[in-house]
Amino acid sequence: MYRRYRTAGLVLGAIFLASVGMNGMDAQASGLGDSLNTGVASNFSQAADTEELTQATAEVVWTGTPLEGYVNIAIANVEDNLNIRASADGSSQLVGKLRKNGACEILGSEGEWSHIRSGEVEGYVKTEYLYTGQEAVDLAFQLGQTVARVNTDSLYVRMEPSTDADYWTKVPSGEELQVIEEMEDWVKVDIDGEDGYVAAEYVDVTSELDTALTLSEALYGEGVTDVRIAICDFAQDYVGNRYVWGGTSLTKGADCSGFVLAVYRNFGISLPHSSRAQANCGTKISVGDVKPGDLIFYGNGKRINHVAMYIGGGRVVHASNPRTGITISNMYYRSPVSAARILKD
Repeated sequence: MYRRYRTAGLVLGAIFLASVGMNGMDAQASGLGDSLNTGVASNFSQAADTEELTQATAEVVWTGTPLEGYVNIAIANVEDNLNIRASADGSSQLVGKLRKNGACEILGSEGEWSHIRSGEVEGYVKTEYLYTGQEAVDLAFQLGQTVARVNTDSLYVRMEPSTDADYWTKVPSGEELQVIEEMEDWVKVDIDGEDGYVAAEYVDVTSELDTALTLSEALYGEGVTDVRIAICDFAQDYVGNRYVWGGTSLTKGADCSGFVLAVYRNFGISLPHSSRAQANCGTKISVGDVKPGDLIFYGNGKRINHVAMYIGGGRVVHASNPRTGITISNMYYRSPVSAARILKD
């Protein structure tokens, strides 16, 4: 199980250690609460100037830290979302959005534009809206969120740290859960605002950064009406905004049912402010038959305690918890209880 590396200042320290003889070995930075496992694949002793040092650091894999997988990291310096274009032209096709403080890899530059890749999206953004260099590295360690990634086929999220305890839900392989606390044999996680526990041996704990959202309409599937696409696009515009218990504001904060209520309200549809009440609205449908814009409900067994909106491509958008706010998840990030169709198209 990997542990989060919290101290940004140790990056240069690790490089210094590597430069005095740790070629091709694992460097352990200890005595700081959490550990850093750094795989060094380049000889830093030859890095005599800044340019050579930059090249040398390109061979470093910061395992378990926010920098893992990045060579030339940049962070979005915007108030809401940064548009990602298909080419270095402000009038070119929009291919994605990088959320405030979202991370990307800089692949190159073209005038005032940077060629980036973030998550599944590759394209161009204005360089002026990016934090780069050491500033981006420092921010990455401040912004990284500790997550537990499931490394088994499916995993129970239990109500107490015991295999005898009841469980909230099951989550699939590869799903990421927000970490509250690391314990000896268990990891305490947030499951839509509830405390849950997963066995430490079945998760890898790492620090992750937000990445871009794709705008491909192919995710909606064939035969999806314009109103369904519109409501899904509208809901995704508020990803990254705050979770507030009892809230119904898309900008100032909403809880799960308040978020759904506010989105539908924008399209002239009234819903009650309760996930259990919303489950009785519209037409009940099978989870396997959901279309973009339909609602999916989650809970402990048959008791509903959370609602999300399906947006296509096996994903949902929802107000999850105070740590993540409004976010996008795999629709099976926990076990669905039921689904409802509100739109009558």
